[in-house]
Amino acid sequence: SDNFGMFRITGLEAGIYEIVVSHIGYDTKKLTTIVQDNNTAMVSTELDRSSLTLADVTVSTKRNATFNTIALLDIKLRPVNTSQDILRAVSGLFIAQHAGGGKAEQIFLRGYDIDHGTDINITVDGMPVNMVSHAHGQGYADLHFLIPETVEKVNFDKGPYFAGKGNLATAGFVEIQTKDFLEKNCIQLQAGRFNTQRTLGLFKILSKENERKKQQFYIASEYFRSNGYFDSPQKFHRFNIMGKYSAVFTNNARLTIIASTLDSRWDASGQIPERAVADSSISKFGSIDNSEGGNTNRTNITAKFTKQWKSGWQTSDQFYFTNYRFNLYSNFTFFLIDSTNGDEINQRERRDIYGYTGTVSKNFSPGTINANTEFGWGLRYDEVANIELNHVVKRKFLNSLQQGSIQELNGFLYSNSNIELSNKFTIIAGLRYDFFRFGYKSFSSNTAVFKNQQRGTVSPKLNFNYIINPKLKVYLNTGIGFHSNDTRVILNDKAEKILPRVFGTDIGVVLKPLKSLFIKTAIWYLYSQQEFIYVGDEGIVEPSGKTRRVGLDMSMRYQATRWLYADMDINYANARAVDAGKSENFVPLAPTFTSIGGLTVKTKKGFNCSLRYRYIDSRPANETNTIRADGYFLLDAIASYTHGKIELSLSMENILNSYWKEAQFDTESRLQFETKSVSEIHYTPGTPRFFKAGIGFIF
Repeated sequence: SDNFGMFRITGLEAGIYEIVVSHIGYDTKKLTTIVQDNNTAMVSTELDRSSLTLADVTVSTKRNATFNTIALLDIKLRPVNTSQDILRAVSGLFIAQHAGGGKAEQIFLRGYDIDHGTDINITVDGMPVNMVSHAHGQGYADLHFLIPETVEKVNFDKGPYFAGKGNLATAGFVEIQTKDFLEKNCIQLQAGRFNTQRTLGLFKILSKENERKKQQFYIASEYFRSNGYFDSPQKFHRFNIMGKYSAVFTNNARLTIIASTLDSRWDASGQIPERAVADSSISKFGSIDNSEGGNTNRTNITAKFTKQWKSGWQTSDQFYFTNYRFNLYSNFTFFLIDSTNGDEINQRERRDIYGYTGTVSKNFSPGTINANTEFGWGLRYDEVANIELNHVVKRKFLNSLQQGSIQELNGFLYSNSNIELSNKFTIIAGLRYDFFRFGYKSFSSNTAVFKNQQRGTVSPKLNFNYIINPKLKVYLNTGIGFHSNDTRVILNDKAEKILPRVFGTDIGVVLKPLKSLFIKTAIWYLYSQQEFIYVGDEGIVEPSGKTRRVGLDMSMRYQATRWLYADMDINYANARAVDAGKSENFVPLAPTFTSIGGLTVKTKKGFNCSLRYRYIDSRPANETNTIRADGYFLLDAIASYTHGKIELSLSMENILNSYWKEAQFDTESRLQFETKSVSEIHYTPGTPRFFKAGIGFIF
């Protein structure tokens, strides 16, 4: 159906028909309608929520519809401390936190160490999350402004195969949509180990519905605080508030207006060297420099208007604005560069983002062919008034290492056609053009230096889906994507490949061998023209050459009974540098083998629980594979019970209380009393056994 829940079935003779409407997580309904000669039968219905029933679902031509919908069940029955945890709904995606909880998580997917977002495109309600040319790294994607309980849908897929997705959409994309309408008001109170507390409120301020119009304005807010499990309390505080107005009009028009703001501040213990723990200089949860941490603020405003016209065309126009502040203190190398004051740095920026996105689409039915064509266009302008890299000691300014301003413009056009040649064979063809204008003014020297550069890139996509029978589909995805480099590199001569391309291919199968078992598997290949290493403490971006990745993804979803579900994701990737020698061609921190899965119980009597595991294999930490990042296996659990207007919840992470290394890097550093530097694994210890209990009031 379209955005208004409207669909049509063509080629029917006059007569009486029964329509069966089903969707994962809703009760199936049967409707009877009469079709007369040259007339259109109008049918209206709403589905009631129910438990998930995989037996009702068949293999369809839609890309990832079944697994995306099931992912919503997974999210609700996984331990979620922040909205970044929602990213785990993407099969094979791992995240790692390494700066006290307030910094965006490190992301791993399809053999990529994505850092904080270099190769994944993330949006919330159509607004970009990724920050291009960010003070801490390209594509920095901080989702902490999102309140998890407001999430309605998560649309995701992997690879550079989607015309509607541009910059950074190489390993994949994640589209998050918040709820347009709340069903109930609620208040939640949560508390856990390490002085952790969270308060949540969802309130309908205005809610009206009649035959002609439906509208609602609600407010969602959360406050979170925690000292964390480190020897030095992280004193983490985060406050979020969002207001959303949604209206559906009788003239097939929809209006959405959203405003939200985030304020977050924290201390951090940073990454610790293995040798300091081994010789008992610090404890397993200690720190070398506990003055790390920072604060960040983000305010978003967006308005979107969607209209279904009598001609059959559907249009959408969205404007958005983001005001952003970032301030981070880090010390990666301790006393390697400055043996007296230490190497602590401060990265900061002030940014405004202005954007517009428009689309127009229509369904066509020439003969026996059904087709949908969409055209899209848009503009994003990032104005970074002051982006800085400073040398500091215990957060006190010493000297400026890099300072300037950035103006980055990205305009784009794309077309995408979904052509159903038959009820079994579908072709999806897309073409996208992106134009960039990079401008950077440096204030590092006595004289300001300004330089700008323009680049454009074309990204074709061609995908095929063939349904052999209602239980088996095969597909082939091909496409070219790209990830932009940091604007600041235009000041040197290494900026020729500022928009390197990524070429990808997926060959996959979706099958339903049993009544309640879904399996999706794919063999994939990704080739990148250029990758980048951001050296944060030096404020430079280094090209690391061409890479190729090949891998295998497998996802399984099984419903054993009406109340018991099982899921498992298995992912393998082999990442190598193309131009390096055989013994020096490993891609540092690229995940090789990962698996996520669990068992879930969901009953009609209000009791839900889930036992889940996470596993990531050890992997190379440097180009020669002489230093390796340790893998880990973790068990998590969550349980909830709803009775009337009361909901009780209990979640536990790392049930086995394993000591594990969350974020890991091969770093050269020198401690204060060392005479020589050492290159070894520096890491952030992962969460020890952690439990959190909550009570919610629904009204």
